[in-house]
Amino acid sequence: MKASDNTSHTPSGCLICGAPLVYTRQMEPVECVLCHGHFLSNARCENGHYICDSCHEKDALQVIYSFCLHTKQKNPVAIMQELIRFPQIHMHGPEHHVLVGSALLAACKNCGAGFELEPALLAMRERGSQVPGGICGQWGSCGAGISAGITVSILTEATPLSGREWGLANQMTARCLSAIGAIGGPRCCKRDSYTALITAAEFIRKHFHIDLETPESIICHMSGRNEQCLGASCPYNSQRTGEN
Repeated sequence: MKASDNTSHTPSGCLICGAPLVYTRQMEPVECVLCHGHFLSNARCENGHYICDSCHEKDALQVIYSFCLHTKQKNPVAIMQELIRFPQIHMHGPEHHVLVGSALLAACKNCGAGFELEPALLAMRERGSQVPGGICGQWGSCGAGISAGITVSILTEATPLSGREWGLANQMTARCLSAIGAIGGPRCCKRDSYTALITAAEFIRKHFHIDLETPESIICHMSGRNEQCLGASCPYNSQRTGEN
């Protein structure tokens, strides 16, 4: 599977018409314009379009699974950078709740970790896809950080009744959310995912002795697609790093 060299994906607004997204204080009845299912949501575009999480991430999840199953990369950030070139991966969206954990699992496996990758990726897809879009602001729990926690749960086979494994999974999520929150909002799924991956790689090295590769620096080239980009305040923005 190869990514397209064309990175001019749909901007960060509505996938139907490109209009900005709006958020209401209360959940309201909405209809998905793609599957026509009925849901409760506080998000839609200015023109009233709503796309449910399942429709938003449907094609992306298969791309993530297939790519991570076959990649030989030992660097989870590099895996993410390859994946986000696919047009199925939108600028923002709940597919990132699966992407982060899948990149970590693939990199761990390629670094010699002793687990079966395919069932791990399927578990990641099943669990990560249950994490709703938009919870970063509404629940105070960014899905990228939760995805990293799911990774540890899968690696340790943790359950609600586990001891050390339960603790490690929650510590991973907490570390990632703390790092993501320290940068501040508004949300950026790319920025938050990069932050989760870097934080998670350090955690995995320390607690699992899996020497994941990570880059010395990360340069984001997608700021033009994010209308709420922090610019020079983002640690991955070229304005801050001085690179183009």
